[in-house]
Amino acid sequence: MRILALGGAGAVCRCATGDLAESSPFDEIVIGECNLAAAEKLAAEIGDPRLRVLPIDADDFDGLVKTIREFDIILNGLPWQYDLVVTQACIEAGVHGLDLSSEEDQWSYDADARQKGIIFVTGVGATPGITNLMARRAADQLEQVDEIEIAFAAFRGPAPAPGLLTTLLWEFHPRTEERLVYQEGQYHWVAPFTGAKRVEFPDPIGEQLVYYIPHPETRTLPRSLGARAVAVRGCFPPHVMRLIQVMLEAGLYREEPINLWGLHASPLEIMRELLLQLPESKQTPLWAYGLHVEVWGRANGQALKLTYWNRHPPQEEWGGPAAYYKNIGFPLSIGAQMIARGDVLTNGVVPPELAFDPVPFFAELARRRIEIHEQVEPLGVSEEGLW
Repeated sequence: MRILALGGAGAVCRCATGDLAESSPFDEIVIGECNLAAAEKLAAEIGDPRLRVLPIDADDFDGLVKTIREFDIILNGLPWQYDLVVTQACIEAGVHGLDLSSEEDQWSYDADARQKGIIFVTGVGATPGITNLMARRAADQLEQVDEIEIAFAAFRGPAPAPGLLTTLLWEFHPRTEERLVYQEGQYHWVAPFTGAKRVEFPDPIGEQLVYYIPHPETRTLPRSLGARAVAVRGCFPPHVMRLIQVMLEAGLYREEPINLWGLHASPLEIMRELLLQLPESKQTPLWAYGLHVEVWGRANGQALKLTYWNRHPPQEEWGGPAAYYKNIGFPLSIGAQMIARGDVLTNGVVPPELAFDPVPFFAELARRRIEIHEQVEPLGVSEEGLW
């Protein structure tokens, strides 16, 4: 069986590629990259004879479809703007796939994927991804899901990679339409830096103030789990949050061009290029990823609250930035391997909670030293478990 890791040498996906080499039975693992030097370097570092490098132009749709047809599974680690293109290409080629993020238009291809008999899973990272499965695990123990509150603390620099900077800027953009909360059957748009809530994440992150974030869990969980209310909140390191607040207050999110030394560019474009080029923007004192999910519902006539959180090795053990990236890349690798094993018993374009059983997924995370903890509180009684 052959797998193609698109963007497999990128900042995030290189962890997925490495995990495929370490833990998967694929006969061939191909790194599909436009940056061939980075791909060759990664392949040499991993040193697995199953690895090879293939040049990829994701802007050439016909060429992408032709290439995809040669594989059994596509693991997409390209920037989020290629999510829809890769989904369409997988369906056209009739090949299973999964990716890190989600775009609303992807789900409109669900019927086409079902007709082709393929599965394409969107958003298989930390959040979306692990958080979806935390919510699914809770729903599996409930007869009625009332409310789901998701929180994350993504401790990284503002611009360790272009795609990650784009994501950060978009999540707090004052015009981002997808920043929604779901309450009693309706979606409500919310402004950046609203919905403030204090959440206690595992050390070394600790307590953080989180705010509403535009994430696909808000879209998928009401449909897939029947939740009556869903909200996603998040934060980045304090210095990154201060940066974004200053940008908003100073008008640096404006997209109307200004004249700067004879050049016409918007303040947002200028800030983006500035952050991409500053070495300080690629660093942070602490690399880590905190997840926290609370689910309220009922089972056997009893009101329950189920809480989930993660733990992973510190940056001193995981090699600095890897303490952030492994939380994203490992789930992508696990998902690809579960598809390859035939563990996914549905077709279509679906979110993680409809594709994967959370219990074996969490067990695979534990093998990679990412622990998922569970606490069940029925009528004030607390029961705690660990995978």
